[in-house]
Amino acid sequence: MSQIPSNFTTCYPSAAFFGSMGAASALIFANLGAAYGTAKAGVGVAHLGIINQGKIMRGIVPVVMAGILGIYGLIVAVIISSGIKPESYTNFAGYVHFGAGLAAGMASLAAGLAIGIVGDSSVRAYGKQDKIFVAMILMLIFAEALGLYGLIISLLMNGVASSANSRLKCLAANGEVPAAAKS
Repeated sequence: MSQIPSNFTTCYPSAAFFGSMGAASALIFANLGAAYGTAKAGVGVAHLGIINQGKIMRGIVPVVMAGILGIYGLIVAVIISSGIKPESYTNFAGYVHFGAGLAAGMASLAAGLAIGIVGDSSVRAYGKQDKIFVAMILMLIFAEALGLYGLIISLLMNGVASSANSRLKCLAANGEVPAAAKS
């Protein structure tokens, strides 16, 4: 058996599974957060429509902010999916992509829970008192930031996975360095 260069590693098919689970996790959890935030805040907007119809357009801000969380998950899922190449996808990249998907998805889920609860109660209060609007927006911005933190971290993690994939090469199925790489 010949000496294996240090930039070669064994790549198992399970790496693509972990990467795909990262993409799926980002999309699923982010959309769960977006759905909850939209539904919960939407109930408050419906109540606002009964109390004061003229404030509905300003009152839908939490619903829009919750919807943005789903976009975060979609962005991460697309980026991870585009990085999965069966012939050169390392185990390291698969694990990092799995973590990146969980980071974005769970952060967006938490943000959606916060936006839904804050949005529902704030929109109802806004129907009775105009002065609460600025405070509502500030609370929603800080809740949305949770999802943004997850997006940023997952993008950084994707960069690490892409860097590893560009430096490491996969060994052939028999554990040998591929003939094309020896020259």
